[in-house]
Amino acid sequence: MTHTTDISVVVPLYNEEESLPELTTWISRVMQQHGFTYEIILVDDGSTDRSWEVIQVLSKENSHIKGISFNRNFGKSAALNTGFKKSQGNVVISMDADLQDSPDEIPELFKMITEGRLDMVSGWKKKRHDPISKTIPSKFFNFITSKISGIKLHDFNCGLKAYRSRVVKHIHVYGEMHRYIPVIAKWNGYDKIGEKVVEHRERKYGSTKFGLERFINGFLDLLSIMFVSRFKKKPMHFFGPLGTLSFLTGFVIAIWVIGDKLYRLRFDLPVRDVVDQPLFFLALVALIIGVQLFLTGFLAEMMAMKSNTENEYLVADQIGFE
Repeated sequence: MTHTTDISVVVPLYNEEESLPELTTWISRVMQQHGFTYEIILVDDGSTDRSWEVIQVLSKENSHIKGISFNRNFGKSAALNTGFKKSQGNVVISMDADLQDSPDEIPELFKMITEGRLDMVSGWKKKRHDPISKTIPSKFFNFITSKISGIKLHDFNCGLKAYRSRVVKHIHVYGEMHRYIPVIAKWNGYDKIGEKVVEHRERKYGSTKFGLERFINGFLDLLSIMFVSRFKKKPMHFFGPLGTLSFLTGFVIAIWVIGDKLYRLRFDLPVRDVVDQPLFFLALVALIIGVQLFLTGFLAEMMAMKSNTENEYLVADQIGFE
């Protein structure tokens, strides 16, 4: 389906009341200068300040501004996912609300999607205004993610990204997986992914909402998304070989222990009770683990056959949507 709106700008936010008027004015100015039809979707992720009140005022002043308010803080992934599903533009732009992403990048991002025939363009904050305690771990995880996923990007976690509409409609972002949207997109068949160097501006209002723990969580999320992406529809391909290996190992050890005892009895050699041998218990554990892995695989296969139902985030209020 062809949309009449050129660009949807999705902005997840949490306690950003000071930056919203300047951000929306800037975005609108860029859109008008380039003649784009547009909408700005502000997703308030359970802010505890006056962010929602500010959004309501801005929406009344500018019909292009739409707002969604969660009844509590669900996280950036939930905010992005909800904004994506509500978007109506041919191209969807995501950006942070803290004014560190420049709306002046939007026209070039739009051009790369529409004329470059890309599914997605990820921003690269080549020159960052962050302390070394954030930049070094960030570079490390970006390098690891690039190697594991096979996607040649320098900055997976950049909030400024552009997508073809069908991409955001066909992916589901949950938990803390917003860091790995390029990986999710690739595993859903959208592998035409580009990159653009973008400006990283110093924070003007408020303070960062993320600490160093995000890098630990980020690594665990990467392992999770790679596992789910590879084995979501064929979990037995993961659990089956492990279960087979464990069961066969236990079976072979058990046969050896029993065979050894029978041999000794046959030739009147000294005999140890089976339960006195550590190998017997090792075989028993391996057999049990093997069976458990098989059962896990079968249960996972049954669950995979069912229709996947997406999580719904409780929206307390929204404005600007029909």
